[in-house]
Amino acid sequence: MQYHLDGFRPGDPDVAAAAPPWRMKGVLPDNVDVLIAGCGPAGLCLAAQLAKVPQIRTMIVEPKQAPMEKGQADGINVRSMEMFQAFGFAEKVKRESVWINETTFWTPDPDRPESIIRAGRVQDVADGLSEMPHVLINQARVHDLFLDVMRQAPSRLEPDYGIKVVGLMVHHDGRDHPVEVTLESTAPGSAGERSTVNARYVVGCDGARSTVRRAIGGALHGDAAHQAWGVMDVLAVTDFPDLRMKAIIQASHDGTILLLPREGGYLVRLYVELDRLHETERVAERGMTEADIIAKAKRILHPYSFEVKDVVWWSIYEIGHRLTDTFDDVPASRKAEQTPRVLLAGDACHTHSPKAGQGMNVSMGDTFNLGWKLIHVLTGRARPELLHSYTDERWAAAKALVDFDHRWSRVIGTREDAGEDQSIPRVQREFVANGEFTAGLTVRYEQSDLVGNAKWQNLATGYPLGMRFHSAPVIRLADAMPMELGHVVEADNRWRLIMFAPAFDRGQSGGQVDALCRYLEDDPGSPLALYRRPGEDVDALIDVRAVFQQGFRDLEFGEMPSLLRPHKGRFGLCDYEKVFCADHKSGQDIFTMRDISRDRGCVIVVRPDQYVSQVLPLDAREQLATIFEPILYVT
Repeated sequence: MQYHLDGFRPGDPDVAAAAPPWRMKGVLPDNVDVLIAGCGPAGLCLAAQLAKVPQIRTMIVEPKQAPMEKGQADGINVRSMEMFQAFGFAEKVKRESVWINETTFWTPDPDRPESIIRAGRVQDVADGLSEMPHVLINQARVHDLFLDVMRQAPSRLEPDYGIKVVGLMVHHDGRDHPVEVTLESTAPGSAGERSTVNARYVVGCDGARSTVRRAIGGALHGDAAHQAWGVMDVLAVTDFPDLRMKAIIQASHDGTILLLPREGGYLVRLYVELDRLHETERVAERGMTEADIIAKAKRILHPYSFEVKDVVWWSIYEIGHRLTDTFDDVPASRKAEQTPRVLLAGDACHTHSPKAGQGMNVSMGDTFNLGWKLIHVLTGRARPELLHSYTDERWAAAKALVDFDHRWSRVIGTREDAGEDQSIPRVQREFVANGEFTAGLTVRYEQSDLVGNAKWQNLATGYPLGMRFHSAPVIRLADAMPMELGHVVEADNRWRLIMFAPAFDRGQSGGQVDALCRYLEDDPGSPLALYRRPGEDVDALIDVRAVFQQGFRDLEFGEMPSLLRPHKGRFGLCDYEKVFCADHKSGQDIFTMRDISRDRGCVIVVRPDQYVSQVLPLDAREQLATIFEPILYVT
């Protein structure tokens, strides 16, 4: 973590200096740059990014009167943990959460079908997928961590609780704030009172019954499984041996339980299969309660006892798999002349069962994709057309999730066929086969202005274009610090150019790394020159790093190119954290792990949301210069 750049800063380094407030507390503004509807994971993930840019006037509204305390989602996949690292709170989540290391599978006992036995177990996340664990933690705690980021950011952003969006209209007449939003109070004493706020952009993160979606004519399309499920967080006494493992339990006649240990060492969550529903029946019509969930759980867990001491939270729901046609307000026929003003994220545009553990993760993935794009546009870095890429990229990711969830929900609720291989339960086979998907690591954005062509993919096959930048261990040269290279990609809206040096390149004058650094630093046509504003530090928008094949004791920091030793801030202090070496100490060589060409090296362009934009040779000046042309404005 770097701070003190512009002078000594006492206290908590996570707390930024406050910017001048732009609105009076408790008074609704007339105009905002971005209005976010909903304080769920999607809305707060977006707000946490926008809060760091105080010139962007952001407002986030929530009908509830206060932050969430319990219930709803709990699973954090490894991709979301990588994102949390970018926000700076992954270590806190790792400390507070329960880590899912093993998943066990229980099926009917062939000798006593009325009882269950453990039929298999697997490592939950395969080795090598990520440096991060799969964890479980209360969704409310995730909210708290994003709220902390917002409060500690320069804008000191706080949600406006007790307010909901009840309507909006987009005016296509050239006005600066074209989205007219009608808000309604839900607070005691003022409930029903309405007001109007005008916004440049509105982002609907307001759930499956989204008012924002309906206002732009959107609808969820899909189907329902007509199956009731109950979920409960409980404190219980039991002799079931896998209470602190993730367990998928299938009884012969009574249904299925997905059991998940929760943080704190004692709490446990159970998703319990309840009753089939008729085609036109809604789950609320059955009048089921937590007592029905507990009774069913006891039957499924036989012969093990299960005595519930306290029900912390419970809910009964019906599985649905639904997706909107688009994530913004621009009809397909008007994309050439109109850019998005209203966008959707999370459950407002895709719904699915909670059993794959993807809902909160994909929702945050939506707004992590959107946040830097909105910031680029609102700060004048990028063309508004950039926002078209949000629907282009995230609709496909959501479609893959809905399709997967459709299949997985049926696997969870299906018993083994008589002629099927019984040595490994079907659910276990499917679980292993879909491990990368449930880890959140199969999202791959297609070739576009943001993802280049694969002409030079052979230079780094471990960094597939359009997929997340897969971290690996390195040693920082200046201080011999072992660390993960991926952790340099923070949620700060910057692009990264990461150079991987050829075998005999030591950063010396005349070498390929030096030549590329000189071009980037001195050539007026280089991306650093074209998109850097007067007075900005050299890495304000595009952050250049380098990784060498030699050990950290074999190189000298002082001999590195000046671009890798930049002097920044008002005092011109040197940044010592741009140069890394392969980790020969642990034997985890990033060049081997990610199949990077040792002879030629390469440069990898990484987007602000941690996805690989392009892989290029170190001497591909023209291609590097043109990458940003369709995206960014020249200063």
